[in-house]
Amino acid sequence: MSNNKTGKIGVLLVNLGTPDTPQTPDVRKYLREFLLDKRVIDINPLGRYALVNGVIAPFRAPKSAKIYQQLWTERGSPLLYHGLDLKQKLQASLGDAYHVAFGMRYQKPSIKSALEELREKSVRRIIVFPLFPQYASATTGSVHDKIMEIVKDWWIIPSMNFISSYCNDPGFIGAFAELGKKYMAEDNYDHVVFSYHGVPERQILKGSDHGYCKLGSCCNSYNKRNQYCYRASCFETSRQLAKALGLQDDQYTVAFQSRLGKDPWLQPYTDDVLKTMPAKGIKKVLAFSPAFVADCLETTVEVGEEFKEMFEHAGGERWQLVESLNSNDAWVEAMKQLVLQH
Repeated sequence: MSNNKTGKIGVLLVNLGTPDTPQTPDVRKYLREFLLDKRVIDINPLGRYALVNGVIAPFRAPKSAKIYQQLWTERGSPLLYHGLDLKQKLQASLGDAYHVAFGMRYQKPSIKSALEELREKSVRRIIVFPLFPQYASATTGSVHDKIMEIVKDWWIIPSMNFISSYCNDPGFIGAFAELGKKYMAEDNYDHVVFSYHGVPERQILKGSDHGYCKLGSCCNSYNKRNQYCYRASCFETSRQLAKALGLQDDQYTVAFQSRLGKDPWLQPYTDDVLKTMPAKGIKKVLAFSPAFVADCLETTVEVGEEFKEMFEHAGGERWQLVESLNSNDAWVEAMKQLVLQH
């Protein structure tokens, strides 16, 4: 593809964020920025400020720092270097008519710096591509919110397209299924678990289309009334992945991880579910984390290590995590097609 006279199209890739280093002060700084987001902890501002600065950041930062230290590599945080690799590969795939930038919702590289990069290139249009397949107010919604907050001060605002959800995109599903089939060819698994990052139930209900959401059978189909419901999107991704993997309904489970606090979050909880499986004869489990397209603390450590330990302690024999899409070629091609569609 060659550039045209009206300028390039900008593509803004955005992921959640990561501390600058795995040391406690930087982890604390990251947690504060992340958890003070009104879309992440959606309570009154004074209560959120007191909770984050008085309880969560001081006490959670040292524990999280130890986990980040396990996760860190010579290249730094996986979430960051996988994002940079993806940017480079997508740029090569799209060609000179596009300029791809990468930013994080929290910490560095920032969304603001990525937008400035695109503005300096005088792009005629920006396609915003959050790296969250299933829409949630706390992730995709927060990214869109931040971008609009930044560009409102620009004198010239180019046309912008926001990709809000691709939970059942054939390319996305196919890329993840391809990774799973590799493990299924190596061993016979008794069951598959699709584990998604949880959110408080109240956040699902707040986004419901005129009371459509009942946190139950309303997610049995994916339609115009629940297309931006995170829970419905997770079940839709699972159905499509199960179909691509050749699984029957009783061969997989959808569950939710990483809950925080005492309020009810989306259920069932992955850690509770996996502990009951060995007693039911489920000894070998293949686990996916389809809410994440890049490996990070929640995939590598929580699902890959902590859940494995819990499963084996309960009597399980094998718990195998399917790695995230990261920057593999099938995912790059899927992203290219999504960009071209928008």
